[in-house]
This record gives sequence, structure tokens and C-alpha cells, in this order.
Amino acid sequence: MSLPDSRQLVDGLAQRDVRLVLYATGGGSAAISRLVSTPGASGVVLDAAVPYARAAIDDLLGGPQESYSSRRTARRLAMAAWQRACRLDEQVGTERVTAAKRAVGVAVTAGLATTRPKRGDHRAIVAVQTLGATRVVEVVLDKGARSRADEEEVAAGLVLSALAEACGLSAIRAETPCLPGDTIEHEACEPPDVWRQLFTGERRTALASAADAAETPAPGSLVFPGSFDPLHEGHLLMARVAEEIAERPTVYEISVANVDKPMLDYIEMRGRAAQFVDRPLWFTRAATFLEKLDVFPESTFVMGADT
Repeated sequence: MSLPDSRQLVDGLAQRDVRLVLYATGGGSAAISRLVSTPGASGVVLDAAVPYARAAIDDLLGGPQESYSSRRTARRLAMAAWQRACRLDEQVGTERVTAAKRAVGVAVTAGLATTRPKRGDHRAIVAVQTLGATRVVEVVLDKGARSRADEEEVAAGLVLSALAEACGLSAIRAETPCLPGDTIEHEACEPPDVWRQLFTGERRTALASAADAAETPAPGSLVFPGSFDPLHEGHLLMARVAEEIAERPTVYEISVANVDKPMLDYIEMRGRAAQFVDRPLWFTRAATFLEKLDVFPESTFVMGADT
């Protein structure tokens, strides 16, 4: 495919004051060389890496992944990249909210043609994390229709085009040429303002429903914290037993921050929140129980035996 003009892309990113971190695994790493070999890239690109081995990905993401070529892994890598961009920008004295607004995390995870036949699809998945949205684009390639070099070019073009699109530079992105056996899918989540404020640290709590931006947790609540990935009958049984003992209704809590893993992205938050349509759920930045005690004062916590 024809790649976006790298000079136009870097100039456009610079004009938008972007601070970029990019991770590529399994394919698409040519996008990194295209960017960093372009004059002016040093003012835009803070870091780029190719965590190729599974152990390298596990180290970035805090443990083994269910699949190493999946939308969820791509999103987690993009979030890790976004958080690193924020940290690196803050280290040079940028105020936290400003760093969060101009940080962009991009990740590509791919399974492309190799020296041995692949049983699964040939694919490239690109995720872009900004304060404004989580975006994913996945292309499944017509298996055997392209050489490895051609598949790499598609993956690199997908990275640069997704980056341009996410940063409001749609005019310079290149369309992915589709062969008859190709498919391409897009997914995105633009969150309510209160979720963005969690990401910047301006808020410590936000109702998943975003029904009332000003609302804060009531003291003396019965709080059930967890990841709820997924919410299951065991959780609901624990909540019912706790309500009988404490004689008050349960509110649920998911921390978007984690001590040793990337934050939850907006698509992940949307999916978790969908499980609680008729139950109150708070998103917080309280990764530890000491932090939860501060967020939910005078409250009683529901915990499993393993916790």
C-alpha cells in the first residue's frame, strides 16, 4: 500500500503538540523507522520499541496474555505506551493534565507470513490511545496473497494511518488496499468527560453511568471492589450475603489504575460497565485498599477469601 507521507505526518503531529510512544510486535515495525528517520521526529516521538518475544510483552503488560495477536493485547500495549508518554512528558516538567492531553500511545500486534505455514489468519491490529478516545483497527489479510514484505507494508501503513486519523490528520492517511479476501474492522470508544478526568487525575471517582458528574461516593457504603472480568454468579452471591449481614445495598468498584499493569482503556471500561446496567458501579483510581479507604470513607468492604 502507499504509506502516508511521513514528513506531512510528523509536521502535523508537531503542530498538534503530540508526544508519542509506539510499540510494535509481530509486524508493523517499519512504521517506527519511517517516523524516526523523518526530520522533526525528535520533537514528537518520545520512545518506540519492538517487544518481539512474548516475555517482553509480558514484562510490559504485567503478565501473560490470553492471546498475543488480539485487540485486547493491542489496546493494553497502546495504554502502556500512553502512560509512558505521560510519564516521560511529566519528567521534563510538563503539568500532568497537559501531558495527558498531548500523549498518544500507539501499538500494533500482528501475525504475518513467516518461514512456516500459519494455521490462523494473517492479521494486523493497531490500537491508538489518547485522552479523547480508544481506537482499534484490525485488518485480516487474504492468506497467501501477499509476500511477507507486502504484509509488513500493509501493517506499517495501518499504523501510520491510524495515528493520523486519531490525531485529526485524516487528510494525509492512506487507505488500506483490500484484496477480495481481506476484511477490515474499526472499533472506538469516546468516553464521557468524567472518565477523561479519571485519566488526568482531576477526579478520583466516576460513576460508570456518568449520570451525575458531581456525585461522589457516600460515606458508610457497602463496597465490593474487583476487576469483574467478567462479573459472575459467584460475585452476585457474595454481594447478596454481604447485604444480608451489613443490611445495606452493595455498590461495586473497579479501579482503572493497577499497581503493575496498564490502566483500563475506554473500550475495556465500557465493556465492564455494561455488566452493571442495574447495579451501581464506581470507577476509581484507587489501586490499593489504602487508597480505597480514602475514596470510600467509613465504608465496609466485601472481600473474597483469597483477598
